[in-house]
Amino acid sequence: MSEEQLTRTFTAMRRKFLHIATLFLPQKEDAEDALQDAFVKLWSRRDNINSDKEAEALTTTTVKNICIDKLRKQKIDTVPIDEEHDDSPEENNEERETLLQEVEAIINKELTPQQQKIISAREYDGKSIEEIASDLNMQPAAVRMQLSRARNKIREIYKQREQ
Repeated sequence: MSEEQLTRTFTAMRRKFLHIATLFLPQKEDAEDALQDAFVKLWSRRDNINSDKEAEALTTTTVKNICIDKLRKQKIDTVPIDEEHDDSPEENNEERETLLQEVEAIINKELTPQQQKIISAREYDGKSIEEIASDLNMQPAAVRMQLSRARNKIREIYKQREQ
């Protein structure tokens, strides 16, 4: 992939990538640093990237991995009161990543393609209901209804798996 094409793709999708990073790293500066680190890593591999979709997928995965690595490096010095309440940051991050993977699997397997698009646009891209409605040529009320149904279905299936 050419330098211009990779830069154009990354710039166009920056908002989405930043949203993903802020899901892991609430501090905006940390999220922006993770995004910059991801771009640097991809820049060195740009000759092996063949399409915009591949660049998007690689960037998404790289941003998530960098965020997880940053969370693992942040060690909080605490003394547990008792073993029952001893949750190390690494365990929390692993649990969060496992939960995220389970929810993504539910989204990919159980939701309709339209619900998948709406969830992705809302949760990963950070788009407003109106933007999603415009993109999908739908009424905002229909988008809200589909989003609500998708979230409820995810919740129900996840609860069933936990039992």
